[in-house]
Amino acid sequence: MAKEYDLVILGAGTGGYVAAIRASQLGLKVAVVEKGELGGTCLHRGCIPSKALLRSAEVFATAKRGEEFGVMAKEVVLDFLKVQERKRSIVDQLHKGVQHLMKKGKIDVFEGYGRILGPSIFSPTPGTISVEFANGEENEMLVPKNVLIATGSRPRTLPGLEIDGELVLTSDEALNIEELPNSFIIVGGGVIGIEWASMFVDFGLEVTVLEYADRILPTEDIDVSKEMQRLLKKKGVKVVTGAKVLPETIKKDTGVSINAEHKGEEKTFTADKMLVSVGRQANVEDIGLQNTSVKVERGVIQTNEFYQTGDSHIYAIGDVIGGMQLAHVASHEGMVAVEHMADQNPDPIDYKMISACVYSAPEIASVGYREHEAKEAGFKVKTGKFAFRAIGKALVYGESDGFVKLVVDEETDDLLGVHMIGPHVTDMISEAGLARVLDATPWEIAHTIHPHPTLAEAIGEAALAVDGKAIHS
Repeated sequence: MAKEYDLVILGAGTGGYVAAIRASQLGLKVAVVEKGELGGTCLHRGCIPSKALLRSAEVFATAKRGEEFGVMAKEVVLDFLKVQERKRSIVDQLHKGVQHLMKKGKIDVFEGYGRILGPSIFSPTPGTISVEFANGEENEMLVPKNVLIATGSRPRTLPGLEIDGELVLTSDEALNIEELPNSFIIVGGGVIGIEWASMFVDFGLEVTVLEYADRILPTEDIDVSKEMQRLLKKKGVKVVTGAKVLPETIKKDTGVSINAEHKGEEKTFTADKMLVSVGRQANVEDIGLQNTSVKVERGVIQTNEFYQTGDSHIYAIGDVIGGMQLAHVASHEGMVAVEHMADQNPDPIDYKMISACVYSAPEIASVGYREHEAKEAGFKVKTGKFAFRAIGKALVYGESDGFVKLVVDEETDDLLGVHMIGPHVTDMISEAGLARVLDATPWEIAHTIHPHPTLAEAIGEAALAVDGKAIHS
């Protein structure tokens, strides 16, 4: 017998399970279909495990500097197996939390592979979900009024560059290595590549980053990108920009080597292992889209502002629709989609109001327009920048590199963007996000009295700096 639901969600990652909880709150009968584990990529192969490793790398690097703080240790030793054990325990704890939330919301969870069927005896419209189980049990048929596709994405690779899981890895395989090698080549200097570069160098590895663009972190503000490159080089990372990797030149033996075109020359780079970090690819294959009117362009599902596809009862969110491929974005897209199908009249998401973070050391956080984007959009721009080296709390932490930068519309004094690189900025960016949502001006930010000593003082000082009134510069 087929089971009927108000909503069936394909994929129980951050977007899918949050959407399921919101739908349950609205009184909908909900099921999720997940071939892996609840929590998806973010919990098991992305955000959480990578940040757990980054935290261990940060502690290790800080411990080696203990003498600066008057803490004398004869020897600081890294036990990488314990690092991995801690990572797994955090993931397990959060996984149990998600399982509890599914039970609390009375959400049915089907552990199998879901595919969308076309019109059938179960429904005159596309949308019936056939769930295939790994143990060979007969497929379960779910008949929903609405479908939400939240199948996420997977690491992309370069044509001809085979991932073997031993010498050539993506972030998926890298998360589970049991022993650190001496060196890594990282192909790709975007967010994921730079987080891994930061982690590896803090663990004491030799790291080379090969980036095709003329700068690392090409989606960040140019000033932030330059500062991160400077600080990575200061820590010993070899950063090569404008490098076109040639997959056909790869050689594997006890290590790995590959050639890249750089400044008109072909150069060879060698390391123990290679991490390929060149973006992510939406999971749109083999989920039955051919049975629907759902359109896929440039590898991602096309939707309207409420995440409806070509079939109005089929929605899609998260990495599978492209855009800002971030866990918190997928969650909010899921809530908007569910509220729309439940006739709650949600507001569309303004993506220029969403904060984004890079969890390297130092951290990066941003919201709104980059300076060059604002100029390209036609704004007449003024900026304010304030360095952490003038902030007492940063000196106390022993982390005084970086700055806070505000991008402001010169004509209206509206805040267009905020960009930070420095200590704990991922925990500070929400003030800037709220300022964007409330359409705050630099004057209003500057006259919000920031307690002393705190790192957040840099935000107030940067706001004053927009008009040349910073106190401590």
